[in-house]
Amino acid sequence: MDIKILPAATHHLPGILDIVNHAILHTTAVYDYDPKTPADIETWLNDKQAAQWPVIVAELNGEVLGYASYGTFRFKEGFKYTVEHSVYVSNQHTGMGIGYKLMEELITIAKKKGLHTMIGCIDADNKGSIDFHKKFGFTEAGILTQSGYKFNRWLDLLFMQLMLE
Repeated sequence: MDIKILPAATHHLPGILDIVNHAILHTTAVYDYDPKTPADIETWLNDKQAAQWPVIVAELNGEVLGYASYGTFRFKEGFKYTVEHSVYVSNQHTGMGIGYKLMEELITIAKKKGLHTMIGCIDADNKGSIDFHKKFGFTEAGILTQSGYKFNRWLDLLFMQLMLE
């Protein structure tokens, strides 16, 4: 299987939209309630590209299997070397190493840009994501208890951190 990791382009947006909306509607990986529109995702990609933040996709035969990105952690100058990342894989393609390939590339890009810290904000009950991050050396940096609310329950947000240098 020849999965390619590529910079995201506008023709990837429908695949990214499907992945995002599945996560919104069926998981606590995203604390949004309402599905995104094609215009929302196009604006998101344009904003990332304008800020020179990476958005990458895993593609097989033209199909988007997953995507990853990072961007501003906090909007203060003192955080300019810290980024918050996202890695999402299509529900139909989990367990195939796609997330691993995306994360590996995202970390490589961050190191080349001279960034210092990568942060993952993860639902504290998402053991799969927590274990996934630990494989890359992320450590637990703190929990914000009952800071999110979705599916009629309070959610704890776990911060995981990777020192890049």
